[in-house]
Amino acid sequence: MKSDNRPIGIFDSGVGGLSVLLEIKKLLPLESSVFLADQAHNPYGAKTKKQLQNLSLRITKFLLKHNIKLLVVACNTATCYAIDYLRQNFTIPIIGVVPAIKPASTFTKAGKIVIMSTPATAKSTYLKKMIDKYANGAKVLKLGCDQLEESIECLDKQKINKLLNLYSRDINHFGADVVVLGCTHFPFIKNDLAKKINSAKIIDSGGAVAKRVKTVLSNTFSLAATKAQDLYYTTADPINFTEVASILLGRKISAQKVNI
Repeated sequence: MKSDNRPIGIFDSGVGGLSVLLEIKKLLPLESSVFLADQAHNPYGAKTKKQLQNLSLRITKFLLKHNIKLLVVACNTATCYAIDYLRQNFTIPIIGVVPAIKPASTFTKAGKIVIMSTPATAKSTYLKKMIDKYANGAKVLKLGCDQLEESIECLDKQKINKLLNLYSRDINHFGADVVVLGCTHFPFIKNDLAKKINSAKIIDSGGAVAKRVKTVLSNTFSLAATKAQDLYYTTADPINFTEVASILLGRKISAQKVNI
């Protein structure tokens, strides 16, 4: 099978999906990507299911114009509310991001797991079904972290610290020994969180998503043989996105504005 140099499409409500992109780059360094941050409609946690389906549909149509070979919905909230809808409307392989409940259930010794997510993900039927299926009898605290996603979006360190103080108290009081990061923004504050909780193991889904991308590409198409340029888009201010994304990615990037 010859190499397939078409890009991978990735989207999120903002910069959080860059944490997934970083994991994909670690595993598949030659794969190029088209990343879209829908910051004009951020936060997704405040949207209805119908709104999320509509936004996800429009974003997917935009990314398909770039001839992507696979789509990654790098947003837990959009995955919970819209991925089934996308799969009904498009034939392209679509990979979502869901909280790592299954591995958490194998790691916990205390039988207590906290899932940190947006309030919308915490309330979703999708998450409830996952807990019922994979928690393996462990007690699960669904911690809907209001304002944390938005604070990471603009790298407001003072507010991030204040919110982490608040949510870490809930985690410590619950007595969890495993914390699942159920929002793709949250891996960027993993080290700060670790300093505030009582030695609980912190896990996220980024590495598992990257492995799934590699498996699907290997089975369905083939991997890229040469590196092409990565493209970055935002539906809001490209200057602001460029500044924050460059910090989070650890390298200088340049973004363009797009209307979807």
